[in-house]
Amino acid sequence: MEKYTAWFWLLGAVLFLGLMRWTFRDWRKALLATLVVRVGTTAPSVSRRMFPLLPLLALAGCGSGGPDGSGNPARYAFVTNGVADFWTIAEAGAKRAAQDLGVEVGVFMPGSLTDQKQVLEDAVTRGYAGIAVSPIDPANQTDMINRAATATKLVTHDSDAPASDRLAYIGMDNYTAGRLCGALVKEALPEGGEIMILIGRMEQDNSRRRRQGVIDELLGRSEDPDRFDPPGKVIEGGGFRILGTLTDAFDFSKAKANAEDALSRHPDIDGMVGLFAYNPPAILQALEQAGKLGEVKVVGFDEDAQTLSGIAAGTVYGTVVQNPYEYGYQSVAVLHSLAAGGGEAAPQGGFLEIPGQQIRRENVEAFRRDLAEKLADGAGGAGDDEGADP
Repeated sequence: MEKYTAWFWLLGAVLFLGLMRWTFRDWRKALLATLVVRVGTTAPSVSRRMFPLLPLLALAGCGSGGPDGSGNPARYAFVTNGVADFWTIAEAGAKRAAQDLGVEVGVFMPGSLTDQKQVLEDAVTRGYAGIAVSPIDPANQTDMINRAATATKLVTHDSDAPASDRLAYIGMDNYTAGRLCGALVKEALPEGGEIMILIGRMEQDNSRRRRQGVIDELLGRSEDPDRFDPPGKVIEGGGFRILGTLTDAFDFSKAKANAEDALSRHPDIDGMVGLFAYNPPAILQALEQAGKLGEVKVVGFDEDAQTLSGIAAGTVYGTVVQNPYEYGYQSVAVLHSLAAGGGEAAPQGGFLEIPGQQIRRENVEAFRRDLAEKLADGAGGAGDDEGADP
């Protein structure tokens, strides 16, 4: 009997050691995906902040294998709302997350609402474990998003679809960010003046809230994200006269033509506000051709290279940046947690906030260095096939 007892304990010890080895083999990836979220910062002395996101148990025992237990790397789709340098930065973040987590990610940049619908349908058909999408027209895409959400884990990023069945939204509060942009306009034009707002689309949730935040800040209104001023209406208050809002349907040539038209129709205009990443560069080109570069104040949104160069040169007063790198990174990290842990692994309140930041001449170089590091960090990350179709 003592002989069998000794063999029993020896077998138990071997099994225990094997279990511990298997557990700790995957522990770092489980910890990375569930215990912390990496959020970028532009402070020169700090490159990352770490803070709790999800319960550790959500991914206990989960490694780089697919959520179906097949042992193959899980695949996630990161879907944008267009093609722009902004999304190239987000792509770097998504690929870095895939590399860190041992998964695959496909980054898809559809050029239209129809293309985005096709991308979502194809991602579901091909069995992606999760989809992160920036809806182009959330009010009219709810059914489409809900169909995808019944087939796989689905989150939104950059632009939300709050009426849908998405599990989480990853991004910033666009109304608050719009007010940050409005504050920059007030700094640039302390005596007020006539301004024009230029933006890609009004259908997107982020567009509407961002624009309204700018308007409410300039007019000194109380905070109300649900307020809406029609885009064709001239709005006055707080010393400002907002001449209108011009949309371009994500078309750079149209954006430039809008800026040229605004300068032609309003030769005494004091400022122009570009709320999509490519709008400030389009405004700068129009101003240069009109010989008014430096005369009309420009305030932008996002971190386009031309916008940042304009800030350094003094032709752009400032911009509000989002952090598309983290949109990409956190989208993949949250999807991986959801695929392993279910809906209970969603960020608290269904919102993972990545705050916006004001960039002016005094901090633009530090921001550019940090951005270059992030892009280099994300280069060569694990990726899936890319393009307009999964």
